[in-house]
Amino acid sequence: MRDTFTDTSAMERKGNCLPYKGALLVVFLGHMITALEVPLDPKVLEGLPQPPTITQQSLKDYIIDPRENIVIHCEAKGKPHPSFSWTRNGTHFDIDKDSKVIMKPNSGTLVIDISGEKAEVYEGVYQCTARNEHGTAVSNNIVIRQSRSPLWSKERIEPILVQEGMPLVLLCRPPAGLPPPIIFWMDNNFQRLPQSSRVSQALNGDLYFSNVLPEDTRNDYICYARFPHTQTIQQKQPISVRVLSMDSINETMAALLNDTDFFSDTPATERRPTILVPSVPSSTKMVLRGEVLELECIAEGLPTPEVFWSKESGDLPSGRTTFRSFQKTLRITGVTEADAGDYRCTARNHLGSVHHIVTVTVKAAPYWISAPRNLILAPKENGVLICRASGNPKPVITWYMNGIPIENAPKDPSRKVEDDSIIFSDIQTGSSAVYQCNASNEYGYLLANAFVNVLAEPPRLLTPPNKVYQVIRNSPALLDCAAFGSPTPNITWFKDSQTSILDGDPYVLHENGTLEIHVAQSMNSGKYTCVAMNSLGKKENHVYLEVKEPTRILKQPEYQVVQRNGMAMFECKVKHDPTLVPTMTWLKDSGELPDDERFVVDSESLTIKDVTERDEGTYTCVMNTTLDQDSASAVLTVIEQPDPPTDLELTEEQARSIQLTWIPGDEHNSPIEKFLIQYEDALHQPSVWHNLTEVPGTKTYAHLKLSPYVHYSFRVRAVNSVGYSQPSYPSRQYKTDPAAPDENPSKVEGFGTEHNNLVISWMPLTGLQSNGPGLQYKVIWRQQDVDKDWTSVTVANVSKFVVSGTPTFVPYEVKVQAVNDYGSAPEPEAVIGYSGEDLPMVAPDSVQVLVQNSTLAEVHWEPVPPATVRGRLKGYKVYYWKEKSLNKQNHHEEQQVLTFSGNKTHGMLPGLHPYSLYTANVRVFNGKGEGPPSSNQQFETPEGVPGPPAFLKITNPNLDSLTLEWGPPLDRNGRLTGYTLKYQPINNTNELGPIEVVALPANETNFTLLNLKYSTRYKFYFNANTIKGSGPIITEEAVTIMDEAMASRQVDIATQGWFIGLMCAIALLILVLLIVCFIKRNKGGKYPVKEKEDAHADPEIQPMKEDDGTFGEYSDTEDHKPLQGSRTPSNGTVKKDDSDDSLVDYGEGGDGQFNEDGSFIGQYSGKKEKDTANEGNESSEAPSPVNAMNSFV
Repeated sequence: MRDTFTDTSAMERKGNCLPYKGALLVVFLGHMITALEVPLDPKVLEGLPQPPTITQQSLKDYIIDPRENIVIHCEAKGKPHPSFSWTRNGTHFDIDKDSKVIMKPNSGTLVIDISGEKAEVYEGVYQCTARNEHGTAVSNNIVIRQSRSPLWSKERIEPILVQEGMPLVLLCRPPAGLPPPIIFWMDNNFQRLPQSSRVSQALNGDLYFSNVLPEDTRNDYICYARFPHTQTIQQKQPISVRVLSMDSINETMAALLNDTDFFSDTPATERRPTILVPSVPSSTKMVLRGEVLELECIAEGLPTPEVFWSKESGDLPSGRTTFRSFQKTLRITGVTEADAGDYRCTARNHLGSVHHIVTVTVKAAPYWISAPRNLILAPKENGVLICRASGNPKPVITWYMNGIPIENAPKDPSRKVEDDSIIFSDIQTGSSAVYQCNASNEYGYLLANAFVNVLAEPPRLLTPPNKVYQVIRNSPALLDCAAFGSPTPNITWFKDSQTSILDGDPYVLHENGTLEIHVAQSMNSGKYTCVAMNSLGKKENHVYLEVKEPTRILKQPEYQVVQRNGMAMFECKVKHDPTLVPTMTWLKDSGELPDDERFVVDSESLTIKDVTERDEGTYTCVMNTTLDQDSASAVLTVIEQPDPPTDLELTEEQARSIQLTWIPGDEHNSPIEKFLIQYEDALHQPSVWHNLTEVPGTKTYAHLKLSPYVHYSFRVRAVNSVGYSQPSYPSRQYKTDPAAPDENPSKVEGFGTEHNNLVISWMPLTGLQSNGPGLQYKVIWRQQDVDKDWTSVTVANVSKFVVSGTPTFVPYEVKVQAVNDYGSAPEPEAVIGYSGEDLPMVAPDSVQVLVQNSTLAEVHWEPVPPATVRGRLKGYKVYYWKEKSLNKQNHHEEQQVLTFSGNKTHGMLPGLHPYSLYTANVRVFNGKGEGPPSSNQQFETPEGVPGPPAFLKITNPNLDSLTLEWGPPLDRNGRLTGYTLKYQPINNTNELGPIEVVALPANETNFTLLNLKYSTRYKFYFNANTIKGSGPIITEEAVTIMDEAMASRQVDIATQGWFIGLMCAIALLILVLLIVCFIKRNKGGKYPVKEKEDAHADPEIQPMKEDDGTFGEYSDTEDHKPLQGSRTPSNGTVKKDDSDDSLVDYGEGGDGQFNEDGSFIGQYSGKKEKDTANEGNESSEAPSPVNAMNSFV
């Protein structure tokens, strides 16, 4: 069942044009050319009148099964719902008079009960009519025919005798059925008979043999006909075929005719092809456009001919051409007019060919160019119905109104018929009707219904009110304003509170009322109003547009190359609109991630642990929101060590070379960089593998140089960026023949270990280098420039030989030659070596010491004669030591040694102690050792600056004095001339006072410093002096003490009750004075202290404003200032004023303690020194009870 207006699937071949064949109802909307669309909204449709529209109907050619009831479909819609009636064979079909026929309620579908009746009674042409007060629609002519499957007529079929090699046709000739049956050939066992290019079935069902063979003999060739509607199968009587050779034919005919040779003894001869079907030299074929063209060409011949097809005027259509029945049938689907022309069938064997021409013509039943469409018009509007069809021959167009030929219909002045069009001008209410267009030619017809509905409706808005549209910035925004009305409403748009119509950039208004913003921006967000208006009224609707930020991947996942069992991490950082909820999804190769705990998905990353080869692929990060998405991909490549090479093969075998080839293993995504060839020598070092050579990774062979007398096995390892593969399986063993050595021992040396010997040593050859059994070494030597003849000895299994009785340290020429059972190595080159050394015989002469300064001296000497060195001169050594200090202090030190390489004659002695006595001597040395020392030379170093005093202690602190004790420097470095003492006071803000300097004699070790301030910290600087200058300074600090009586008095007073009461009275008095000051100030008077402060214009003292919570012009800073004669700045420190009694460089003293005289004992942290000399004698005051009491004393 199809819920459509039309059924255009059937076209009849008959030449007559039936007036009501088929129905095609499509809506054509026009205001002359413009269209009014009727929405499918049920609320809208419910109140609109509508002429009938056929929505479902049976096929035009309806073949029924006589075993089932007949159901003829006819469904229609309209407003009001249409009523139905039927005609049969062109006359009214009165359903009520036939009890076997029932029409379904609210439907035009007929159900005919044929039980007890013959189905052919109801055969005929049926047509359904649906009508309401606005018009009449008609269905196709539905031809009802009963399916038929008749039996084969009885016939006697004689056996067929045929000579071998001759053609044969077995006729089927099935009975005519409805629809035609499907033909196939089988045997008695219901097995299909085999077909080939020699034996094939024709389109009419006959079975053709191009030539018969003896195996074609059988008595059960049966033709079957299957009737598809009734699903029944009928069979023809079996046909018996006997294929006779010439011998069997002669024997049979001789027996019958009493003759000898009736036919020739020779078999059927080969022959050229002959066309069996078609049977004429040329033929014609007509086919309708859109149908299937089948051309048949069956040929006989011996041997079996091949069949070929071609088109005379071009190529066979590509994509629509197939060949069946072993190239004997050409089939072209979807035939077009271009397929017309001559088609050539060619049958060919090696004796020749034959061809047949089929001329194909293409005709066409009518087909639509433009079918009429339903037309909805408002009163006084214009419109047009167009009905255009094509065909071959050209179809004739006929118009009907409500099923009546239009020339017989009521006249309508607004209607004008012009060939394939009906034009409506200034149409009026009441002109609604259903028009039928019939296009027909001799091969079929088309029938389409299209109604004209005249409506007068005010605008209706179909878009839901207050709808919110959300779009992504820079993407199009489409705001719907679906409206319906007749006449068609005019749509206008407004934004927010604006009164101007939205038209032009960036807005585009579509014909259906939709407002489009091609590239939406944030500024386009807001409220939009749609207004629909026609002559009958207007409606408006509000919608809202929200422009969101796009989702973007800021950091895309990157290409990963990871070793197997490693970890891969893909990052995917995203930016999105904060009002949208994002969802991140990871894909692998466009599918879901494997269900594996190794895959860990976080908010911004994907981690794959323990990577395997199966994890390779493309990983895509997809970030979705409800409006958009962004994605990015990266590839994961897993690499690992390559697989070992395989199939090692040895070729090109030579005495000293061989070629090794192999097949590389899997490189596992990391290209092989090189191959390492290793070998094992089973003769000399079994189970030990050595590196032989390397070749590039692009090669799979290596030409190897070999050594004699080796049992080789080879293996290969591949190398890529990850590392080495496992070794390949070893090659077969290859043995080389022995030979004389190719090389001599290396690292040949001659040296002495004693003064009268020469040791000759060398690096022995390896087993691979020996080249054969019986390896020995021939050691050869002679004294250079003395001996003419060489002395030699042959040794084995050693790496050195000792020659005794040699002169001391003389040059020798030495050689070592390799020898085995097959000969000697090439003559070696001589190496110069020396016999053993002895100790030098004499000491350096003329030793002198030149003192440079108090810590540096220079030593000079004469070199010894070379002959006395008795070896290789290594250099000279200077021994020196301190005898004593010239301060009459014995500080004997261990001797020191300085070595001067080569044949030097002087050297420097650094790091000496000043004002000391030193002794030095010089010795020559060689590889054996040192010679005798020279005579001792003594020298003195001059004075220098002394070292720091041993200690500095401060003892006996008093109110105004301190005692210093010290120890002389441990390193006086000369005669002391005295000591220098410097000191300076430190106040409670850690600032340093002026420095005082005191010179002290050298023989003193203590000193008492007088006239110091009590309760004051002092810093002391102390150093010793010589005539060369001052030594390093040491420092110390100490504090003079506070008077004990004053301290106890302060403590006692502070704890007395009367003192506490006195302090409260003083505080009350100060409060009263402050109040008086404020009152006087408010009256315009000036406070004396304030005048003085104004005169000083202290920039750090600024009165606060009233909104800061202070009274008048005075701040807390002013109220807490001391009386005239001293000033306390706002930062809490006391600055120096004109009075000498001011508290300079001191703070409030909250942490300090005071004696009766007001001295301060505090702490310091080492601030900068003061330049004023008298600052150290000043005292400070603090707002404490003790200071207040002192002011009264």
